Amino acid sequence: MHKNYILRITLIITLGGLLFGYDTGVINGTQFYFSKYFDLTGALKGFIVSSALIGALFGALIAGVLSKAIGRKHSLVVSAILFSISAWGSGMPSFLPETINLLVFFRVIGGIGIGIASMNAPMYIAEIAPAKRRGNLVSYYQLAVVIGFFVVFLATYFIGDSLSEEQNVNTGWRYMFWSELIPAVLFLALLFFVPKSPRWLMVKGKETEALAVLQKIHGNEIGNKELQEIKESLLTDENKSKTSIFSKFLFPVIVIGTVLSVLQQFTGINAVLYYGADIFEQALGFGSEDILKQQILLAAVNFTFTFVAMFTIDRLGRKPLLYIGSVGMLVGFLIMGLTLYFSDYSLLNSAGMPTISKAEGIISLIGVLIFIGSFAMSMGPVVWVMLSEIFPNKIRSVAMSIAVAAQWLANYLVSQSFPIIVESNVNGLKLEGGFWNNSLPYFIFSGFIFLTILFVWKFIPETKGKSLEEIETYWKTNA
Repeated sequence: MHKNYILRITLIITLGGLLFGYDTGVINGTQFYFSKYFDLTGALKGFIVSSALIGALFGALIAGVLSKAIGRKHSLVVSAILFSISAWGSGMPSFLPETINLLVFFRVIGGIGIGIASMNAPMYIAEIAPAKRRGNLVSYYQLAVVIGFFVVFLATYFIGDSLSEEQNVNTGWRYMFWSELIPAVLFLALLFFVPKSPRWLMVKGKETEALAVLQKIHGNEIGNKELQEIKESLLTDENKSKTSIFSKFLFPVIVIGTVLSVLQQFTGINAVLYYGADIFEQALGFGSEDILKQQILLAAVNFTFTFVAMFTIDRLGRKPLLYIGSVGMLVGFLIMGLTLYFSDYSLLNSAGMPTISKAEGIISLIGVLIFIGSFAMSMGPVVWVMLSEIFPNKIRSVAMSIAVAAQWLANYLVSQSFPIIVESNVNGLKLEGGFWNNSLPYFIFSGFIFLTILFVWKFIPETKGKSLEEIETYWKTNA
């Protein structure tokens, strides 16, 4: 009974993750066509693609205050409404003026929804999950993000495949944006069937209501015990008056969580997910007719390897997965980078641009897929699990807001700079006087992946099987 109830709540909340993945993934399929519709430069394309990230940064910054004031559940309701508005407006209905500024405006609206959901959804799940299942249940959030990417790639593929190139440039990308309305409205409706977070209720002094939720989730005995642990945690904070995020105990925890959050983005994951169509066409030499198929392959690998994390995170632990996945990501990008660096680029693709041979393109594609699979089993889900569990009860919403906002800022920097670096002279082809032969971004990302391995080894504790209150005690003991 209790397990099924927790699972139902988790699945509803993870729709916020699905919309996160869907909203960020839809830009991949659409930008290939609306870039031609608006005749965009690389820098302007980067700005439109990353405009949602500006909104996500702002959304994450206000999410902490919002979550503390109205709770995790109602914050997610706000995000669902914003997702719906963004999906409708980004497709630019016929009565709206077709301007780049308006497209950016609606993408920012969706970004705010992403920022709010990306903080509140995993935090809510962590606050209702039993300690021994928390890693697995929070991983459902990352799985939902991946499913969102996968579903939107399928949607954009079938929409794009059913229309001609000209139709896709003129109207296809609009249908791709509008397809997000379906999961957005479903998420909004189902949120009214989940309870409020018991830990938020306790912070607000609503002990009776919190106990009722805990007993319904865990049963009477465990619910009573967990209520007492939460109460003791909050009383300890009050007695020591150490609720400032700059205190000796709290500040290092926030810094560690924020750096880990930023490093997730500096691995280059969203450069691949946002600009996959461009990478496959320009760097790997695939024709435009194969691009959406490669995107589905990429999403399928992402989806499959997320299950590896879900089934091992509460068995192997968080740190082993981070080590294994980081090494895999490093190997994948080095394969791709070295293959591109030593490629000839003497052939021409369907657009008449210099490209590598089919064999070299396949080797590079394998490198990308190794990277994606490794990320999906490590930095993708594990970072969200750890962000949702390492911060103390009293400041969890504010601390996670800081870490998630920093992640979206890092995401913005990567997304904005990637097309500029790709089109820079220093990254250009050797036959055109460049040096890196299209490989520079992947060597830069490899450097950050190596830094991630060192950071995890030095600063990240193992949290497997510990309650949120036990993790809080660890930080206090080691402050």
